[in-house]
Amino acid sequence: MTLIAPTLQAFFTDRLARQRQASPRTIAAYRDAIRLLLGFVHQRTGTAPAKLDWNDLHSDVISAFLNHLEDERGNSTRTRNVRLTAIRSLFSYAALQHPEHSLLIQRVLDIPPKRFDKRTVTFLTGPEVDALLAAPDPKRWEGRRDKAMLALAVQTGLRVSELTSLNRDDITLGDGAAVRCEGKGRKQRTVPLDRPIQNLLSSWVNERAGHGGDPLFCTRTGRRLSRDAVAQRLSTHARAAAQACPSLIDKSIHPHVLRHSCAMSLLQAGVDTTVIALWLGHAGVRSTDAYVHADMSIKEQALALTAPVTVRPGRYRPTGKVLDFLDRL
Repeated sequence: MTLIAPTLQAFFTDRLARQRQASPRTIAAYRDAIRLLLGFVHQRTGTAPAKLDWNDLHSDVISAFLNHLEDERGNSTRTRNVRLTAIRSLFSYAALQHPEHSLLIQRVLDIPPKRFDKRTVTFLTGPEVDALLAAPDPKRWEGRRDKAMLALAVQTGLRVSELTSLNRDDITLGDGAAVRCEGKGRKQRTVPLDRPIQNLLSSWVNERAGHGGDPLFCTRTGRRLSRDAVAQRLSTHARAAAQACPSLIDKSIHPHVLRHSCAMSLLQAGVDTTVIALWLGHAGVRSTDAYVHADMSIKEQALALTAPVTVRPGRYRPTGKVLDFLDRL
């Protein structure tokens, strides 16, 4: 057994699980990153993971692995940087356990994250949302499940991981109707539900049956839906909805687009960005700025403020969204 094996095990069991009390999703993401790295080194050098040592994981190998993620696996720059974060966390822990490898470890820690272009967020308009929710077949069990699931995602803006982790007793119907979830950083939040969503969920919960701790959205065998399953079902319904709403054809629709659509509907309704940040479970208001920049209606109102036209007093007053946008310029 090499020195890397006990350090790897202690990193997951002691550092992440016990000391940092990382969530199961975080531990799983770090596990996947290290698993991919070990597989890459084994494929490249022929050295089995059980025989690897720290000298086999120098900065050139790590850089080649990161390039492999983008060039051969087709991962985005964001995913590359997430994998790098997991690797750097491991090496930061190893620096305290193996000071004899300080120079090698420091060179890995000095690998910077890659910069990337920040694109405008993709979101669905009202007619596009209606077409998407009309796509699931109400005559099929899966169709009724998918419509309730997608409608809940659009109205609450839950992340796909939050959506799939919901249990039946996380939904409260009737007076004070709301959904409870645990987001990033183990932060608990509650989002209210409007009447149409309540009706959908009430019908689905009655059909779903089961106990309070059972998954809210599951397969026919009762297993919790995975993230990939949700993405696959959304992609299927988006293709069907594009036949009735052609504007969906040119949009790349994935589960996070539903979250963006929720944020944009709140913003366009005049909801303050601080409330939107609380609604979505953002760490701060700055995370919500992307939606302000993506909303053309706000920019059009800002343009109207500078247009060289005569406006009679009292006919136009800038909204709170316009003033908030101009403050950020």
